[in-house]
Amino acid sequence: MYIISLIFSVITCATAYESHDITLAVSNATKGPAAQLGLRLNQGAEAYFSRVKKTAELAEFRIKVIKKDDSYEPFKTLSNTKAFLAENDVFAFFNYVGTPTSYAALETVKQSGLPFLTPFTGANFLRKPVTSNIFNLRASYYQEVKQQIDYLVKERGLKKIGLLIQADNFGYAVEKGYLNILSEYKMAPTVTARYRRNTEDIDTALMLLKQHNVDAVAFVGTYRPMADVINKAFEQNFTPFFTTVSFISSSDLFSLLAYPSNVLVTEVMPDPIICQAQYCREFRQDMRALGITDVDRIQLEGYLNAFLFTQVAKQCLQAMTPRCFIEKIQKFSISKWGLDIAFSDKKHQGLDNIYLNFYPNKPSS
Repeated sequence: MYIISLIFSVITCATAYESHDITLAVSNATKGPAAQLGLRLNQGAEAYFSRVKKTAELAEFRIKVIKKDDSYEPFKTLSNTKAFLAENDVFAFFNYVGTPTSYAALETVKQSGLPFLTPFTGANFLRKPVTSNIFNLRASYYQEVKQQIDYLVKERGLKKIGLLIQADNFGYAVEKGYLNILSEYKMAPTVTARYRRNTEDIDTALMLLKQHNVDAVAFVGTYRPMADVINKAFEQNFTPFFTTVSFISSSDLFSLLAYPSNVLVTEVMPDPIICQAQYCREFRQDMRALGITDVDRIQLEGYLNAFLFTQVAKQCLQAMTPRCFIEKIQKFSISKWGLDIAFSDKKHQGLDNIYLNFYPNKPSS
């Protein structure tokens, strides 16, 4: 009888222990051409979650992050998402990277009813129409594209704008934004060229853009092929203005540029190296605690994603369930550390900030 009671006690304690784990499932690229995005986003989140663990900000609850690499390939993202649901007691999906990858998992995510939180994409299908369990922190690609076209047309007076588009859901989603904003100026792309995802095969596209002698190239893709096309264009005495959205890591892109080309990357986070807001100072401090001093915007975004998750989860300490989390985040707002985040039942996006990041620091005329 004593042995049976002891076994029952051990089982009961183990169940109670597991019930205090909040499991976040992360599928993003940690290998392949887009690996730096997943790795750095994960680093930033880890910095804030390490802070939460030290300070017991979530009382007895513990955040457990499980990660799977998808190499920025949609079929892997879908497979990972299904595996998460089959193998784990998932509380929420968190920090997915990419538009085609998020799109691949979309129906599975919707059917699960679990929160899908802070994906690293500005895609409109994650914003409109509002989906009950999908929540974004970053500004949308549509907002980024508007800032780019406004700058090219109003500030630079450019009229012959070409598009160079990654041939997948990411490319099509951002391309639609460019077309809509250009139409507001009664303009259309001078030419549209495409290339395959996870490749640097852009020579034919560059030839097409050069043939049309465009003044500017709006690029949609990853940083290596963009650096390749900018450098090759300069070597061919073709020097249009290049612009792209924040999915590209500007720090990685700029480090690969060999010539003084004119490039604009719209960003959704400030430069954490020079930012003096309190949230940037806290971020730098918590990254140093992990031994990381070389910081960037992607890490900052991961940090703020984790910050958002924690602040909402604190409102569910009496009933830590996905349902409670969804109910709370739909009405969530916070002003802390110089950061203003707000959600509503009609807007599942917490921030609208856009920053213009130029290479070189000031574009030449």
